[in-house]
Amino acid sequence: MDQSVSGKVILITGASSGIGRAMVRLFARKGGKIAMSARSEDKMKALAGEIGGDPLIVPADMTKPAEVTAMVERTIHHFGRVDIFLANAGIYVPGEAAEGDPDAWEEMIAVNVSAVFRAIRAMLPSMIARRSGDIVVTSSISGHQAIHWEPVYSATKHAVQSFVHGVRRQVAPHNVRIGSLAPGMVLNELWGYSDPAAIERDVAAHKGLRSEDVAEAAHFMLTRPANVTIRDLVMLPQNQDL
Repeated sequence: MDQSVSGKVILITGASSGIGRAMVRLFARKGGKIAMSARSEDKMKALAGEIGGDPLIVPADMTKPAEVTAMVERTIHHFGRVDIFLANAGIYVPGEAAEGDPDAWEEMIAVNVSAVFRAIRAMLPSMIARRSGDIVVTSSISGHQAIHWEPVYSATKHAVQSFVHGVRRQVAPHNVRIGSLAPGMVLNELWGYSDPAAIERDVAAHKGLRSEDVAEAAHFMLTRPANVTIRDLVMLPQNQDL
């Protein structure tokens, strides 16, 4: 029997834009109790006003370890638990390795890798104790193959893939599921898209995905019967070659 997310406490990072914002909207419509985290408190307040209810807003900078841990602790303290953690926050730095900025790489590694690991570490003890919980990490097609114009970004997503696969085996005996959601090109702010007309133009040409498409895929993963784990869900625009 498929599971429902209605009534479940759902923490979403990177919630102020793109995929995270689409997840907030979708899971709020599905009846989830939403906790949202991002750096922009103003954007999250606007989103909270849009979705209604009483979502928890937890401003946090994923490059700051103390704020990552506090985000999880505050959410658990507020609701008493977290049923679903959508580790979605990420940044994107492409370019030639010989010309890249190592400081920008360090920031990307902090957000895409270290913050994901740290947040999941903070989340797991309570899920294991309750023998219940789901985690979905937003990865990328770049985690399944090294893409030459974004080698460091690809490396961060390969790290996420390895982590998810290893942790899955550790937590499975405790009735906790973890999986990765790996989209290709998503037409949102991360890729320089903000004009709805431009998004729909390229969607119609099958050049990219909507953030909403990715949110729907996360919902699919989380609503599978309890005996099913979607370890990896890879989704691409029809015309994407990689």
